[in-house]
Amino acid sequence: MSPVRVVSLVPSLTEAVALSAPGSLAGVTDWCTHPAGLDVVRVGGTKNPKTDRIVALAPDLVIANEEENREPDLAALRAAGLDVLVTEVRTLSQAFGELDRVLTACGVTARPRWLDEAEAAWAAPPAPAERRTAVVPVWRRPWTVLGRDTFAGDLLSRLGVDHLYASHPERYPRIPLDALRAAGPDLVVLPDEPYRFTADDGPEAFPGLPCALVDGRYLTWYGPSLAGAPTVLGRALRAAFR
Repeated sequence: MSPVRVVSLVPSLTEAVALSAPGSLAGVTDWCTHPAGLDVVRVGGTKNPKTDRIVALAPDLVIANEEENREPDLAALRAAGLDVLVTEVRTLSQAFGELDRVLTACGVTARPRWLDEAEAAWAAPPAPAERRTAVVPVWRRPWTVLGRDTFAGDLLSRLGVDHLYASHPERYPRIPLDALRAAGPDLVVLPDEPYRFTADDGPEAFPGLPCALVDGRYLTWYGPSLAGAPTVLGRALRAAFR
């Protein structure tokens, strides 16, 4: 039986499919950086895929996400006769369910070991010494933070960090810097994606506050990186208070 030909428009799912169904990926986005050395056709960005290039690849399945990809692009692919599977991931539990659904659609019959390892890792994540509050910027100019119903926010909560805008009506609200400071968080969590916060770009905006610089792949990706995420993120959060 020939493998299912897949175009992935979601970096997290690209990594999951590449490791679980080798040889099935026909195309991926420019932002699909894992696994390293992936040699397949690039079809543009997550927000601006080249739909004509995807159609020309004649995939059996296109996998997408309701947050990362735009509905007009997905509608164009459906109109061209392609099967498009759209995931929704706003919690860790959803992530595990959607990963099972995607891999099954890609023809994976045996559950991959990394998925079992990820579920085991999150069943008993490192216990925090105490719960902390945080603001979690994902962009600056303008400052934009995690709001309600976000996958990253759910992961942080499981690691003992409650972000202060979890009840905001928007999922990614724009909050003035003065308001972020005045909110009185215990720490600021600064991932390196989508905005690439670094030691020299981000912490200086929050003088006197501990800042945790975290690898965005472990905070926002839902794939094989989930197995190591509790350890990597827990280490970064603890380091902020040393």
